[in-house]
Amino acid sequence: MKKQAKIIHRELSWLSFNERVLQEAQDTSVPLIERIRFLGIFSNNLDEFFKVRVATVKRMIALHNDEKLFEGEKPKKLLNQIQKKVLQLQNKFEYTYLQIVNELEKNNIFIINELELSPSQEAFVKKYFYENVMPVISPILLSNVETFPYLKDKSIYLAIKLTGNIPEVCTDYALIEVPTKILPRFIVLPPEDDRKFIILLEDVIRYSLDDVFALLHFDIAGAWIIKLTRDAELDMDNDISKSLLELISKGVDSRKEGQPVRFVFDNSIAKDLLDSIVMKLNLDPNSALIPGGRYHNFKDFMQFPNVNGPEMVYPKDTPLTHPQVKMQVSILQAIAAKDILLHVPYHDFNIFVRLLQEASIDPKVTEVCLTVYRVANNSKVINALINAARNGKTVKVVIELQARFDEEANIYWSRKLEEVGAQVFFGVPNLKVHAKLLSIARKEGKKLNYYSCISTGNFHEGNASVYSDLMLFTADQKITAEVKKVFNFFENTYRNYTFRHLVNSPLYLRKKIYTLIENEIKNAKKGREAYIILKINNLVDREIINKLYKASQAGVKIKMIVRGICSLIPGIPGQSENIEAISIIDKYLEHSRIVIFCNGGNELYYISSADWMNRNLDRRIEVSCPIYDKDVQREIKDLIDIQLHDNVKARIINPVQDNPYVKSDSSKRIRAQVELYNYYKSKLKE
Repeated sequence: MKKQAKIIHRELSWLSFNERVLQEAQDTSVPLIERIRFLGIFSNNLDEFFKVRVATVKRMIALHNDEKLFEGEKPKKLLNQIQKKVLQLQNKFEYTYLQIVNELEKNNIFIINELELSPSQEAFVKKYFYENVMPVISPILLSNVETFPYLKDKSIYLAIKLTGNIPEVCTDYALIEVPTKILPRFIVLPPEDDRKFIILLEDVIRYSLDDVFALLHFDIAGAWIIKLTRDAELDMDNDISKSLLELISKGVDSRKEGQPVRFVFDNSIAKDLLDSIVMKLNLDPNSALIPGGRYHNFKDFMQFPNVNGPEMVYPKDTPLTHPQVKMQVSILQAIAAKDILLHVPYHDFNIFVRLLQEASIDPKVTEVCLTVYRVANNSKVINALINAARNGKTVKVVIELQARFDEEANIYWSRKLEEVGAQVFFGVPNLKVHAKLLSIARKEGKKLNYYSCISTGNFHEGNASVYSDLMLFTADQKITAEVKKVFNFFENTYRNYTFRHLVNSPLYLRKKIYTLIENEIKNAKKGREAYIILKINNLVDREIINKLYKASQAGVKIKMIVRGICSLIPGIPGQSENIEAISIIDKYLEHSRIVIFCNGGNELYYISSADWMNRNLDRRIEVSCPIYDKDVQREIKDLIDIQLHDNVKARIINPVQDNPYVKSDSSKRIRAQVELYNYYKSKLKE
């Protein structure tokens, strides 16, 4: 009998997670435009997976370390497993896309290409091309260049085969970058009767290729989309004469020239053209080539236009205010009276922005401190901090320059803050600052009191409309004094600080998790009630997984809600029979981290910025915060209970990673994200 594995490799578990995203595109109960947008999310996720994770595996192979284990697996074997699974998902993706296109057509929405245009549409496309597209494209004839043109990451290109009918015109190839950063990918054509038409930008270019190459007397043999994904790892030198800001800036520039890790192409491309590109890019045909359909960069489909009515998308829920937060009443006073738990996007993230705005003009506020990992493009949060600095407050901002793919934005904001006199800190060498903290100091009588926000997610108003996160506002001095200690540490990293309430990594969090799990094991062995409830994005750390297996074997009941990677295998007799795990994928991205320990009946509640991964526990500065307010505890327990009873969008995480939906004997359909909105709405009436 084959021995049961104890761990699912993180890369394969991640692909299983992305398959759950693809399930949303396949689900016919999901509104049609949302389904096509889920295809975009799936594609965007896969891009980042190749840029980061597959690139790491390839680096291991390039270093001739294939005999060494990469997280328990030989790199070449793992890469083959990834390639096999990605090709399976690609086939499902293409089939799902064709299904959605058929459904769109039943609703009189037609995605057409350059060969399907009516005479009036041809005139529209020709005019659009000459006025908008022709001025911004730069065709490259490959016979004119000595080296193959540099292919940008995140861009798509038309690879064109050119032939001629006269002797002096030889077969040639050309490339055109599709200018999706300048022009919309989807062009809505004039409707005809009750039918609506959309054409993609690359098909507008295809339609006009004869005009592009008219002076060269070529015939167009064909044009196919190609796309290259590059390694996203930052390569930074160790020049100690340069500041971290300079090193990160240089690293971002070097990323743009990262090694290719994936080449996707239209599988109908002319073989001679494909062979020529593969050879000139020096690609490995066995691990880098992903054939696909006519269109790529499906991440753009996240912005697919809704040309029909509101029934084609999810109804937009208006973010709710909080019963403790009133208009034209001080939020600081509300926090002083009682802890407040915001759950975005159900609650309005602007409450947090209002708090910063209030602090920026309150004469009694002396200092505002914030950690920044990711913020929105036109950040209201940063603007409020700038206003605070202009109003004479001491503003201290810890900016993580190595937040992947947000490095350039964070460099920009650091400079803007420094311009108005804010103190900007770039964290700690070799430790990413991933904690999400706000500290406000306010002079009240003769005392300096502190107010804090501890969040599970970024202070990013864009993310807060689609990411589900918890934000605890508190004036409890046990918590706020220690939040202030964290900011003191960023200023004085050589000093030691003692924490009795907050649990921080990399120094304390792993040990605390072990202690709390062992406490449940001890209680279970004594015959007492023992359980752990965990809501998290990713569970990867092997040592913690082994602790959870030990707890299961001792009789501790463990229920988990894991959105993404789950390397633990639930439900294995003798190993994890007391562990159940589900994953919820719906219109909001589940992002909050919560853990509840039974603790002999005196439950312990924590919210955290940290997943249970090696990097979060050992190589990042994270903060886990205890919840002491009994009302907030009840609220967290309610939201967990609602999610554990989801029988619409919850999938079971099992040993075979096939993502079956949860089936319930209950006649009531419970879709947790809908139930949670109604739950918070009902609290406004209490």
